[in-house]
Amino acid sequence: MSRKLFGKVNGSFGPIVLERSTPSSAWEPVGSVKVDIAREGAETYSVLIGERSLSVVVVKEDPEDGTSLMLVGGRTYRVALQDDRAELIERMGLDKAAQVGVPEVKAPMPGLVLNILVDPGQVVKKNEPVLVLEAMKMENVIRAPGDAVVQAVHTDKGTAVEKGQLLLSFRTKTS
Repeated sequence: MSRKLFGKVNGSFGPIVLERSTPSSAWEPVGSVKVDIAREGAETYSVLIGERSLSVVVVKEDPEDGTSLMLVGGRTYRVALQDDRAELIERMGLDKAAQVGVPEVKAPMPGLVLNILVDPGQVVKKNEPVLVLEAMKMENVIRAPGDAVVQAVHTDKGTAVEKGQLLLSFRTKTS
């Protein structure tokens, strides 16, 4: 099964989609434009896009938010790559739910609850795994929307759920 990486440049998804057919094969750009990348030094690369040649320098990597600051042709770009699962979670809006501290988690699409990783009354941290949902033949780890206490679990392991169905509700630790 091929895997994809999706690029975000300066906070917006750009036309960067990389794909590889096996876990050990090289990442290749998707599309008709021929891209060739050669490492020239520890942080320096030569990139040939079609017939255009660019020098790329990785200035700084930020493992906390998974971005890299790159100097490309004299301009600075903040680049982030997401795997296909992270892109799917963002496309489904689960990342936004976590940012605003939504007090509940609803099924982003129809699926099967494979595992419930929390119990009512349990304290969870932001982004801590709370539930595993199988959808579209993929296991999707649903994460806590913020630092909170699990108020209620509204589903059971092995249950088929519909899009928008309430799965978990939370309350802040102080309420």
